[in-house]
Amino acid sequence: MKNDTICAIATGATNAGISIIRISGDEAFTIADRIFAAKKPGKKLSERKTHTLTYGNIVRNNEVIDEVLVSVMRGPNSYTAENTVEINCHGGYIVTKKVLECCLEAGARLAEPGEFTKRAFLNGRIDLSQAEAVIDLIHASNDDAIRNSVAQLSGKLRDKIVSLREKILRDTAYIEAALDDPEHIDLTGFSDDLEIHVNDELKEIGTLISGFENGKMIQNGIRTVILGKPNAGKSTLLNALTGTKRAIVTDIPGTTRDILEEIIVLDGITLNIVDTAGIHNTEDVVEKIGVEKAVDEIDNADLCLFVADASRELDDDDRNIIELLKGKNAIVLLNKSDLTAVLTAEELKAACGREVISISARDEKGIDVFVSEIKKLFGFGTVEKKEEIFISKLRHKELLQNAFDSLKEVLKSIELGMSEDFFSIDLMNAYTSLGGIIGEEIEDDLADKIFKEFCMGK
Repeated sequence: MKNDTICAIATGATNAGISIIRISGDEAFTIADRIFAAKKPGKKLSERKTHTLTYGNIVRNNEVIDEVLVSVMRGPNSYTAENTVEINCHGGYIVTKKVLECCLEAGARLAEPGEFTKRAFLNGRIDLSQAEAVIDLIHASNDDAIRNSVAQLSGKLRDKIVSLREKILRDTAYIEAALDDPEHIDLTGFSDDLEIHVNDELKEIGTLISGFENGKMIQNGIRTVILGKPNAGKSTLLNALTGTKRAIVTDIPGTTRDILEEIIVLDGITLNIVDTAGIHNTEDVVEKIGVEKAVDEIDNADLCLFVADASRELDDDDRNIIELLKGKNAIVLLNKSDLTAVLTAEELKAACGREVISISARDEKGIDVFVSEIKKLFGFGTVEKKEEIFISKLRHKELLQNAFDSLKEVLKSIELGMSEDFFSIDLMNAYTSLGGIIGEEIEDDLADKIFKEFCMGK
């Protein structure tokens, strides 16, 4: 029930200095009063001013469970826009669990995953795009992901969507009013103005859609596949990037026979690194399977790192990899720059038609250069500089695409000289699709699905 008073542990389920148990709902203060005894007798929590801290104990059956600080926040000036109490207790797992049990025994219900944020949405404190930004902020693994999530949480995406909907609704309302009262409202020449408006709206929506791939990689990381022939130094590069001996490195070609995966953050960029078996012609059954897996990984990659060996001549295995990389985001690394060069950067550039970065994975030289290249390739660092919003949710992209397609239909209707009621239908379809992003047009089961992705105390 929406009016139930709920509670949950809002911090990690592990031993820590402090844990927080959050209580939210109409009975939050009453429930807290049943289990809290202030060190200085005086007003009950339900009588205290909003946004104040009170020092005391959590008590059950006259036994002190823990020494705590309790925050009181009166709705609507709280996270959920409801009366909220937060109990700051010692962070041991057992003591935190006991304080939570006291809250439940006093009348609260255990919150469902994401229920606090869901209540904030249902109570109108945040829209759905801001609610989704909360979980993105929790899971953010780099600076750009944090900036993008904070921008969406502050309402920048919502503001764009609300502005677009207002423009669409203004034109729709004018058409409907003219159709209802043709004697007083003239539609002559309106289609010319509408065409200008729709083109402007398409440009705005198109910009948001085009940023999806970058937004997804900023939030989730860049799936990066390391490719090269056997013994080119792929595993040494992986170890250099992770700072650990994650992969076995030997002078024996074909040591890596399966896929190795690792998530790392380099200079604010999250890379989901995949190290693959050396790509070459082989009769070894196990090695052949590894090579096939490596080739398959290319199709799933956001970025390919082609590692060539400066100490060996370019051969058919290298050329085969170069062919596989056509049309892909790729950075070419000429490894073993610490050894006498047999293959030069100029020769490799001529063969693959791409810029070449010389590195020594063993000595960890040149790594910073190709990390800078990744940042340029994927636009990292632009969130702060351009104050640009990148959408990262597939749900948002699909709704934006639906709105884009509907507005394109409006242009077609204008071009064909169709009656204004056709304009109105497609304009409202675009309006509805955009509303789904901020939760104005959303079914309950979809909202439930979104909030179930949250952790219990959020």
